[in-house]
Amino acid sequence: MNPEPLLFAVGIHQMYYAFPLVVVISLVYAATRHEYMGPILAHAMRFAAWIVVFMVAVLGVLYLLSSMV
Repeated sequence: MNPEPLLFAVGIHQMYYAFPLVVVISLVYAATRHEYMGPILAHAMRFAAWIVVFMVAVLGVLYLLSSMV
């Protein structure tokens, strides 16, 4: 039996921690740049999208590296 799918399924539960972290980090970062709620939320949404794209890119690189080994 190949343990790889099982290890992937175990790692999915750890990704649930990423959502609140991305939300909190983006809100705090945006709040340090702006004073009013509108610009804070707009900046936080853009920054959260940037974080998610970066995390997916790193995941892709790590997946490619692990498939080479």
